[in-house]
Amino acid sequence: MIQFNPADLATLRPELFLLGATCAILLIDLFLKPAQRNVTHWLSLAALAVTAVLVCCGAPQEHGVTAFNGMFIRDGVATVLKVFVLLTTGLVFLYGRGYLRDRGLFIGEFYLLLLFATLGMMLLVSAGSLVTIYLGLELLTLSSYALVALNRDSRASSEAAIKYFVLGALASGLLLYGMSMIYGATGTLDLARIHAVADFSANSPHHMLLAFGLVFLVVGIAFKFGAAPFHMWLPDVYHGAPTAITVFIGSAPKLAAFGMAYRLLDGAMGGMSGQWSLMLAVLAVLSLAIGNLFAIAQSNLKRMLAYSTISHIGFLLLGFVNGTTSGYAAAMFYAISYALMAAVAFGMILLLARAGFEAEEIDDFKGLNKRNPWYAAVMALAMFSLAGVPPLFGFFAKLMVLKAAIDAGQLWLAIVAIAFAIIGLFYYLRVVKVIYFDEPQDHGPLALPKDLAFRVGLSLNGLALLVLGVAWSPLLEWCYGAFAIVAK
Repeated sequence: MIQFNPADLATLRPELFLLGATCAILLIDLFLKPAQRNVTHWLSLAALAVTAVLVCCGAPQEHGVTAFNGMFIRDGVATVLKVFVLLTTGLVFLYGRGYLRDRGLFIGEFYLLLLFATLGMMLLVSAGSLVTIYLGLELLTLSSYALVALNRDSRASSEAAIKYFVLGALASGLLLYGMSMIYGATGTLDLARIHAVADFSANSPHHMLLAFGLVFLVVGIAFKFGAAPFHMWLPDVYHGAPTAITVFIGSAPKLAAFGMAYRLLDGAMGGMSGQWSLMLAVLAVLSLAIGNLFAIAQSNLKRMLAYSTISHIGFLLLGFVNGTTSGYAAAMFYAISYALMAAVAFGMILLLARAGFEAEEIDDFKGLNKRNPWYAAVMALAMFSLAGVPPLFGFFAKLMVLKAAIDAGQLWLAIVAIAFAIIGLFYYLRVVKVIYFDEPQDHGPLALPKDLAFRVGLSLNGLALLVLGVAWSPLLEWCYGAFAIVAK
């Protein structure tokens, strides 16, 4: 008989604190006037900061710990992912405040939905059961649907939210259907037990059921990542959502999607890596091809970055194709690098945007260097890093996943990735060309936001791409160490 163990609550201390803090902020926000909304802003940032401290203080040193009969796992992988999920969400709060205020969207719902989405991501990366995975995933996605539709007066935002909801519900249904097949074949919802029971050998009586279940799991994972050919929602959502929401959707959920993929593929279906690694290799090639080729044709910067995201998901999947702890560590390193790079790129759109002007077109960045050389350099750092130009952060992230693919004996896949990376240089360099060589439409100095925290945070975020490109070793060792803890 399964009994409740009060000691399990200590393992969930960060999640329980964030839940309690979110509920408290919800109640406090009810009594605040619109002019006092900064209180909600700073309380939300404080909640994220304290949660990050709790995550780091309780990090497992030698082995992971479980709670609630294995439904919740707290290990090195979860710790690293949670730290960067909280960091990127904090950056979204810093970057989005002025943008939302100018458009009448500076409301408590923005902060509360983001905090609930963050809680869902924390549950997702610590999932030890199919139930926990689905709970965390739905908490994240339902909050994201509402966030995309936050601007009720915008037709584009409403259309993007509807498309996101319909396709997201379909993907969730496919994922749930795959989970039901896995449960039918193994008789358990626990990921560790599924890993021990699952047998893909031809002699297994559940051979076909496991195969079908695995296919549906991979489809669900591919949708949540935005991998081709399940990417249809991504460009429209990136373009239609308010840019402050796009910063979030383009960064933190990719870390959560990595955590979900790792728990499902390695934690549950690790014995079938020969099958799912081939599926992921196909998805990687499709993502690299569609992402890079369609991005070339875009004149809207948000849509270009959306297709760019698809190509980056292709690179991230190279680490999974390896199917070893070194491959997963390289993929995690890439997910972290992409989250930080995307935050800078979308943050620059927020920096240039003002009431009545969204700064979404590439041409809106014309002559930025003549108007403000510092932020032109920050944007150039983001573009060069996304393109994988040394010695920036993105270069070493690409190098690690390419090495993982080669180590897995997939030299052809690494060659394909390099070829498309060279193609991708074109649209990133086009943005840099516009910034430095085109004449500005407005010759006056750039009107910077009054929010000092935003400007400082964006500058530090941009510099981090250079610093981590030179001193990347500690972060990479942290990623490797996280999987070493799991291995024990």
